[in-house]
Formats: sequence, structure tokens, C-alpha cells
Amino acid sequence: ATDAGVNKATRPLFKKIRTPKAMVDLGEEKLRDAIKTIGLFRTKAKNVIALSEILLRDYGGEVPADRDLLQSLPGVGRKTANVVMNMAFGQPTMAVDTHVFRISNRLMLAPGKTVEEVETVLEKRVPEDFALHAHHWLILHGRYLCKARLPECWRCPLTDLCPFEPKSVA
Repeated sequence: ATDAGVNKATRPLFKKIRTPKAMVDLGEEKLRDAIKTIGLFRTKAKNVIALSEILLRDYGGEVPADRDLLQSLPGVGRKTANVVMNMAFGQPTMAVDTHVFRISNRLMLAPGKTVEEVETVLEKRVPEDFALHAHHWLILHGRYLCKARLPECWRCPLTDLCPFEPKSVA
């Protein structure tokens, strides 16, 4: 699912549903209905309800500020756990999605064969002052400039630093 699609589907939902208890009370069927425009909505709804039940039962309705605990929740992988750690708890984590992975390898900023390798190198190389937002900047750079198939090198401010070829021309 794209960020835009998820935001469009969840914006009205999150105006009403503000807690894990409210999510559980909504129920899986109504949640499915609210997010049916998102890919894999049935699985996502099931996971969100299960995750909400666990938050209520095991964490007093609070989201844990620990990557391993977050990843133990249904539907939460490493990238999501890193986003939560970074944005909700101010931890200098790197959420490596396809854009961040591509940019890190193309720019040789954090070359790696796996998401975890790229994440580890980024966490070492990105200065502390930029750690809270670096993954967002990399995502945006990959989404709008350094695209997978047709990178827009002609308008990129990093061409002098980038070893990637060919440099496209407008």
C-alpha cells in the first residue's frame, strides 16, 4: 500500500479511533470496511485488532518503546518498528524501505545486500543531528527524484556525489 492510500483510508478512522480500546470496540469487521481500499486489508484488520488486544492486555493500552517488543506484535515488522521508535519515541533509528535501500546503494551512502545491513551502516553514518528525519528525506529523494526505473538525475542536487549511471538529461 502507498502512504497516500493508507493516509486516505485511515484519516477518517483515526479521527474517531484514538486508543487500542476504541479499536477493539470497533471490531474487525468495521475496521475491514474502513480500510478496504488498502491492499491486504483483511490481514491488516485482523492484525490491528490482535495488536490492540495485546496492547490492552500486556501493556496497559500503551505502545512499548522497544523494537523487539514492537516486532512481537502482529503485523509489525522491522521497518514499522523503526518508524514507531523514531517518530513516537525520538530514537535515532532508520526505517529502510525500498526507496531508502535503493538510495543508500546508489549513492554508496550505506551499501548493503540486506535491509539490516543498510540500516546498520546508516545508523553509523548519519550524524546524530539528522537521525530523526534522515529516513524521511531518503524516502522522499527516492520517491520523487532517484526513482527506480527513471531516475531524474538531471534535476538531482547530488549528481556530483553519485556514482550511479547513466545520468539522465531532461
